[in-house]
Amino acid sequence: MSDFSGRTALVTGASRGIGQAIALRLASRGAVVVAHYGTDRHGATAIVEQITRTGGRAYAVGAELGAEGDVETLIDGVRASLAGQPLDILVNNAAAPPAGPLGATTLAAFDHLFAVNVRAPYFLIEQALPLLSDGGRIITISSVATRMANTTQTSFAMTKGAVETMTRTLANQLGARGITVNAVAPGATRTATNAQVFETPGLADLITGMTALERLGNPDDVAEVVAFLASDAARWVTGQVIEASGGLFLGPRP
Repeated sequence: MSDFSGRTALVTGASRGIGQAIALRLASRGAVVVAHYGTDRHGATAIVEQITRTGGRAYAVGAELGAEGDVETLIDGVRASLAGQPLDILVNNAAAPPAGPLGATTLAAFDHLFAVNVRAPYFLIEQALPLLSDGGRIITISSVATRMANTTQTSFAMTKGAVETMTRTLANQLGARGITVNAVAPGATRTATNAQVFETPGLADLITGMTALERLGNPDDVAEVVAFLASDAARWVTGQVIEASGGLFLGPRP
């Protein structure tokens, strides 16, 4: 399948987990991928090598989101990688993890969470707009935490609520250029990074018991939804939050 042939994509946080799966999925369908990483240069380089081994094109660009000059550094790297080509697909995937419940979150951790999860994608979109082609795609990874009252993730859920609001307002603003803006909200997704969390006795069973499709998600489950929203098939979908959770916590189970 090569429906992204000739198109370019930037995926933030592409060195591992969901971001890695998104980068690989877009590349497998023909996109030239700029794989952003924060600190895991080795992981991003490995993804680039995997893509090039199968005949694709990819570049690794490092920038520590939440730090001074983060977005400028990333955009400079994207410009250098694309060498004059426009950007067609922007996937805001990189995010800081939950910082703890009310009463445990430090001011520094709270500020860092918002700097990475809200400030960085907002200003990345702003600075990427001159590069973004008309008819382009902006997709931001949110979380099912925005509709579930999880007291251990209050500040994290707040950041994801912010990017969902951003998604709707920017969809309205950028529609005149044919640019669609959507968000994808994963549920409990097992990755190489968080796999140990799900080894906590009883946790996986508890979550699958609250999930309509009765399993944990995996990165490819989310990557498929992102690829759909990036495709021509989703040309009439914008301003939406698409949940990719397998039906987590929809209500009492039968």
